Amino acid sequence: MNQPVGTFCLVLHSHLPWLPHHGSWPVGEEWLYQAWAHSYLPVVELLQRFADDGHRDVLTLGVTPVLAAQLDDPYALRAFHDWLGLWRLRTEYAAGRWRGGDPLLSELAAAEYRAAARALAEFESRWRHGFSPVLRSLVDSRVIELLGGPATHPFQPLLRQPVREFALRTGLADTELRVGYRPEGIWAPECGFAPGMERDYAAAGVRRFLVDGPALRGDTHAARPVGGSDVVCFGRDLEVTYRVWSPKAGYPGNAAYRDFHTYDHPSGLKPARVTGKHVPPEHKKPYDPGLAAAAVRRHAKDFVDVVVARVRDLQERHGKPGLVVAAYDTELFGHWWYEGPAWLETVLRTLPEAGVRVTTLRGALAAGHLGTPVELPASSWGSGKDWRVWDGAQVSDLVDGGAAIQDELLALPATALRDPVLDQTVREALLALSSDWAFMVTKDSAADYARRRAKVHGERFAELAALVRAGDRDRARSRAAELRAEDGPFGHLDARGIPALRGSRLPCVS
Repeated sequence: MNQPVGTFCLVLHSHLPWLPHHGSWPVGEEWLYQAWAHSYLPVVELLQRFADDGHRDVLTLGVTPVLAAQLDDPYALRAFHDWLGLWRLRTEYAAGRWRGGDPLLSELAAAEYRAAARALAEFESRWRHGFSPVLRSLVDSRVIELLGGPATHPFQPLLRQPVREFALRTGLADTELRVGYRPEGIWAPECGFAPGMERDYAAAGVRRFLVDGPALRGDTHAARPVGGSDVVCFGRDLEVTYRVWSPKAGYPGNAAYRDFHTYDHPSGLKPARVTGKHVPPEHKKPYDPGLAAAAVRRHAKDFVDVVVARVRDLQERHGKPGLVVAAYDTELFGHWWYEGPAWLETVLRTLPEAGVRVTTLRGALAAGHLGTPVELPASSWGSGKDWRVWDGAQVSDLVDGGAAIQDELLALPATALRDPVLDQTVREALLALSSDWAFMVTKDSAADYARRRAKVHGERFAELAALVRAGDRDRARSRAAELRAEDGPFGHLDARGIPALRGSRLPCVS
């Protein structure tokens, strides 16, 4: 490739809240296993093909510590293996139901069977020891740049300083334990930022993070040092990002693509294509893979054209090659948008042919895409680009509850020795503080489940905290062990990492 007209960075954000042992259908473990089968497996396969072809710095992959913990969890691994086997059985049932009917449905059943069998084989050969060995191979081959984040994906601007620092350091340490690499970049949960957080990042060894484009007033053509620090932020280019997935439109809603919401309930498969925005499920047409493949080609070409036009415009405006950062949830590709992985691979292979450098955030800095310092405002990637999704009136009870949990946590008796009771108390607090619960309530997406999860973890925290304050060691140890069997991510978590809980005022009694 000659001198590139600009640089394109794709950032994928992989995240689900802690789900094992907390319900199954329609929200709960099923959510995890669907995303695992339909997004994480195919995206990893895609990246392995790029690695096998000798490509480096293809994309930036964020994996939240709480998701990584689930993809390594022995219980979740066993349950997912069962789920994959059931998926294959469901395809066999669908083949019998649809035999002799519409040939498109018969072909769909056969294609689903092949997909399920392939996923089973891939899981049993590459994933049987969890995600970490798979992820480490991608990191070691440098086909990706890995982003980390705070442990349970809390909305950081609403955290007390010691809790915020602890959540981030625990998350970074967890990633390092799993893959042997401490990320230099993070996906800040919900792209949430408060002025001064760059100092927290610098102290934790974080050198780069993501914000949404409006935090930079749309000027996302280069990475920018934040405040007086050496930490840089990259802004998501909404003009390009929304071409794929926007609040109102985007490629996945095309009539030819497989419809996410329409189920054949006896088999659990999705047999229809979108057909039309206002077409009821019973009138949607059967999925046609030929139509979908043609749409993938059209939309890949359109996206490449959009990126090329954008970087050329930036080059004209700034007098040097521009940078485009497009960022999406990994779960969009395959889970929400069935054809997403095929589109993604086509785009990543086509952009260099169009004269655009494809690289990671790390690679963009190496290519010189660094601008002048900026003072960032309070921001997020949520509605209004402020904090309203996570601290609005609709979730004021969750906000007040989260603040009370933090205050109570920081007032607990300190210990000089490692204390599994305090560790589990902190673990439940962090799970209660997950940003997902407020997001789901504000967006009315399984809001009852989200409120229940926040309540469950808050109550478990309060129960353990009361036992700690009362000095009831036997009951506290017994209850903490019971809870860890359900909520056991981050086995290395040490409550003494929170300064308020580190000391000799109340040594642990073994």
